[in-house]
Amino acid sequence: MPEPVVTKKPRLLMADDHSIMLAGLQKLVESMCEVVGTVQDGRALVEAAERLRPDLILLDISMPLLNGVDAARQIKKSVPDAKLLFLTMHASPVFATEALQAGGSGYLLKQSAASELPQAIESVLAGKTYLTPSIIKPVLSSIAQQDSVGLRTSVMGLTPRQREVLQLIAEGRCAKDIAVLLNISVKTVEFHKTRVMEQLNLHSALELARFAIAEGLVSADTGRS
Repeated sequence: MPEPVVTKKPRLLMADDHSIMLAGLQKLVESMCEVVGTVQDGRALVEAAERLRPDLILLDISMPLLNGVDAARQIKKSVPDAKLLFLTMHASPVFATEALQAGGSGYLLKQSAASELPQAIESVLAGKTYLTPSIIKPVLSSIAQQDSVGLRTSVMGLTPRQREVLQLIAEGRCAKDIAVLLNISVKTVEFHKTRVMEQLNLHSALELARFAIAEGLVSADTGRS
């Protein structure tokens, strides 16, 4: 008798800043995928993606050190074949639009994970785009609006480095720590901070933090160091 054909499972990397969520997700997907790694911040995600080169990455938007959207942009440059499926609490079509424009192939709400995740994974791995049904129309409307009025005045109007600095400031990190993390000088950190405040018309670290939370760069419950 011929030997049964063994189908190789797709390799999955998962990123979420809550360990309980990661554990629950792993149970949901282990029958479909081989989980090759789990990480809890955006910078660790970029490093793990480049090292492990998974077929699929399941990631959140609000993560410490580097948000999911900016992490996705970096990953698509270094691991372009990896599919990105966002799993998040953010139901706003603006977040979904930015996630897709960053290279995402799917956008799923955490509240729907138990019922929709298997279908979302299958669709994304098949080369399709998956959106939680409740946000399809709002996302299409958001994309059309952006096309008609240009890039909205928001965090996405900043450069990637400015967004990194903004997020780390909002997480309560000092200029010296940010300089070490980004491998730049303290003077350069302060320059980016000043430019961000000028562009966004904000006047304090507290206002920067509030803005970053509203834009989804930082969770309101992110622990400050």
